[in-house]
Amino acid sequence: MIDDYRWQTEGKDPYDSLHAREREILKMIADGYTSREIADKVFVSLKTVLGHRTKIMGKLDLHNRTELIKYAMRKGLTTVDQ
Repeated sequence: MIDDYRWQTEGKDPYDSLHAREREILKMIADGYTSREIADKVFVSLKTVLGHRTKIMGKLDLHNRTELIKYAMRKGLTTVDQ
């Protein structure tokens, strides 16, 4: 059963598992917005943004904001110059 799951997910980019809103929030995190600023920009609560961030980190197997930013830079979602 676990081998079946590994076979299905092997070679897939975990970024593809993110929903559109999660991708949007990941980009804003990488662009340097605070969680409060993101909440205000997308008209949701701070708690919702933090929930999205937790889900993003789980799906990408990342453990903090710095890792999220590095990941986004590797994916080309943001650059140092922004």
